[in-house]
This record gives sequence, structure tokens and C-alpha cells, in this order.
Amino acid sequence: MPAAELFDYAIVRVVPRVERGEFINVGAIVSCQRTGYLAAAAELDEARLHALDPWADPALVRRHLAALQAICAGAPGAGPIAQLPHRARFHWLTARRSSILQTSPVHTGRCDDMAAMLAHLMQRMVRPLPLRGAHETREAHQTREAVA
Repeated sequence: MPAAELFDYAIVRVVPRVERGEFINVGAIVSCQRTGYLAAAAELDEARLHALDPWADPALVRRHLAALQAICAGAPGAGPIAQLPHRARFHWLTARRSSILQTSPVHTGRCDDMAAMLAHLMQRMVRPLPLRGAHETREAHQTREAVA
């Protein structure tokens, strides 16, 4: 089993109307300085987006998300930021800004599989929570979540 490594992550948010301050989580960025890992994943739920702004343009949001992922990957066509070292790209992507795509504050953790952590963050922080069963108590839900 590989040794656990320190990593940083941020949740990617879509803020369709910046002046309102409302957002939905749409992705995550994970960076490990020691291993050079930097990756992002994103999923846009159009129904949730349109609940915040019925006039939001999902195609525009998807283009922004694709650009973010291309920068993380260091894609040649993603512009000069994509050519920076991975840590500089992570800091640029997570810098505070007032635009349709924003990130949460950066958090730190420790894990031995960065790709699995990215998948975990997507499941836990981005995808909608499962609907509550008719007979499920809050305690049962919390127990089920703790096991997952």
C-alpha cells in the first residue's frame, strides 16, 4: 500500500448570477505537491443550474469547465496558464475571483490514491444527495453516510 500523501483540494462552484451569491457545486480539483498530481473533475446538473437562474447558459458553463480541466491537465491548447508548473496552476485556478466559476477555500487532507480521492469528492460534495426514504431516520442516514 502506498504511503499517504498530503494533498490540497477545492470544490468548483457555478455562480450563475454573481450578484446573488448563490451557487451549486459542480466539480473538484485535487493537487499533491510532492507527487505532482493535479486533476479536476466536473459534472453539470442543468436542472440545479436552472433552479438558480432559468436563463443560465449550460453550454457556456460547460466550456468554462472544460477549460478548467484542460488547464489542470496542462493541455497544449489551453493557453499559457496550462504551461505553468502544476502547483502554480492549482493556485491560479483556486484564486478568489468574481466570475461564473469560483472555488471553495482550499482544504488539505491526506490519502494514498489521489484519483480515488477526486472520485470521492465528486460523490460526496458534487452529486445530489440520495432522496430520503420514507422511514429513514436522520441517525440511520448519518450512519449510512459514515460507512460510505
